[in-house]
Amino acid sequence: MLKVGLTGGIGAGKSEVSRLLVEHGAVLIDADRIAREVVAPGTPGLAAVVEAFGEDVLAEDGSLDRPKLGSIVFADPDRLAVLNSIVHPLVGARSRELEEAAAEDAVVVHDVPLLTENGLAPLYDVVVVVDAGPETQLDRLVRLRGMTEEDARARMAAQATRDKRREIADIVIDNDVPREELQRRVKDVWDELVRRAHGAQGSRQPQVPQE
Repeated sequence: MLKVGLTGGIGAGKSEVSRLLVEHGAVLIDADRIAREVVAPGTPGLAAVVEAFGEDVLAEDGSLDRPKLGSIVFADPDRLAVLNSIVHPLVGARSRELEEAAAEDAVVVHDVPLLTENGLAPLYDVVVVVDAGPETQLDRLVRLRGMTEEDARARMAAQATRDKRREIADIVIDNDVPREELQRRVKDVWDELVRRAHGAQGSRQPQVPQE
């Protein structure tokens, strides 16, 4: 099994790359999706969040009111730490379950938005960074996601810098390109990951830029 950490700045195209890798045969473990699953209605995770923050963080249907919770924790580092102490272990445990269920020769891709920020690169055999220039990111966030330019720039500024992400990468996929070219680059990366899975597991290899 080859454990791949996939990350990239907002608007860089990480989700599209993960989708293409799945088409080629990767097993995807999506940290954001799991983070939602572990606090779904009826879960111990949601019960722990309510115990810590009160029933005001619940929506009318009993689900977690994420905007309300976000307004509490992102204004208070101590409360954010409490939330992370609840959610992160649950996400880690579920990720391990999914990884252990994968075939021995699988390429398992962990989609982790904050991989760089949280210093998680050592957990993976290979780190793949999806990279795009700031103007490309801004255009995608405004044009495709409907963000205001101010909100988009604030989200970009809150993340690790482009240079920091590239520093921890074993493979960089430059995505300032049309979709057809991205598909070609992802296919090249998939071939490289399969090669490493079958011959060089567990050892970090030199950076392979896809540009």
